[in-house]
Amino acid sequence: MIVTVTPNPSLDRTLELPRLERGEVARSHTTHAHPGGKGVNVARALARHEHAALALLPSGGSAGSELAQLLSACGVTTTTVPSQAPTRSNITLVESDGTATKINEPGPALIPAESDALCDAVDTALDRSPQWLVAAGSLPDGAPEELYSRFARIAAEHDVPIALDTSGETLRAAAQRGGFDLIKPNHEELQELAGRELPTVGEVVTAARHIIRRGNGVILATLGSHGVLRVTAEESQWAGGAVRSPRSTVGAGDCALAGYLAGDHPPRERLRHAAAWGRAAVELPGTTVPGPADVDTAAVDVRTDLPPTLPIKEL
Repeated sequence: MIVTVTPNPSLDRTLELPRLERGEVARSHTTHAHPGGKGVNVARALARHEHAALALLPSGGSAGSELAQLLSACGVTTTTVPSQAPTRSNITLVESDGTATKINEPGPALIPAESDALCDAVDTALDRSPQWLVAAGSLPDGAPEELYSRFARIAAEHDVPIALDTSGETLRAAAQRGGFDLIKPNHEELQELAGRELPTVGEVVTAARHIIRRGNGVILATLGSHGVLRVTAEESQWAGGAVRSPRSTVGAGDCALAGYLAGDHPPRERLRHAAAWGRAAVELPGTTVPGPADVDTAAVDVRTDLPPTLPIKEL
């Protein structure tokens, strides 16, 4: 089993339309409603592959109730912490060429008692000795800046490895404190952490190892259409494969993380699965997560011999 904790979950509504014209009336031809939030997406992807997942999240209002119902329908076991404020709703507009415009609400503020209750829920869940704890997504207003580091300390007490997937100052603060067995930034987030552009493989690897030296483990850098790079203190590996028909990039990184964590594969095969699950997600609408029939690991190439000077855009 894998436990995910998502402090700022959402109810995601996706509208597909031919083309978005700013300032004009847009008519969608398809709509989807899915549970949202990075940790929630990881749990959904795992459940599609019949891998047991427990999602921990705050929940409030009618959107929170609908979110829990949708998760149950996806086969995800859910533990909710009651929130005084309603769960947020997000809207994603996806054009026919796969371009996605996402409008995210900031989310409800978490009062200190609710943050403490979420930590208690994590502590209780880890008594079940899961394979991983995944702490993911943005932090809502009111949540302490060190909340993810609190989760890391709880995971260490239970001897459960923890994976982190967040962004911005939340990622910076958590990475500097250390204590994470895996951190999954995308290319843009890694550049923001480094404070500079990272156009080549070697520069991405160097930036990743700077984070590792802060007391963290593996860096799994998702590079969008250019694949996934796994970096440790000693080695780096890349995996990727061409996308046949892109529909939506929303949640693809979450699916890549789920693919990496699922199962009991050696690192090279974990990386292959990460790239394959992320690639499959891009070919599906909205925040739909891929199932076994969607994932083609044979279409993914894994390499350890990439020259450091190779531009990321050429992968």
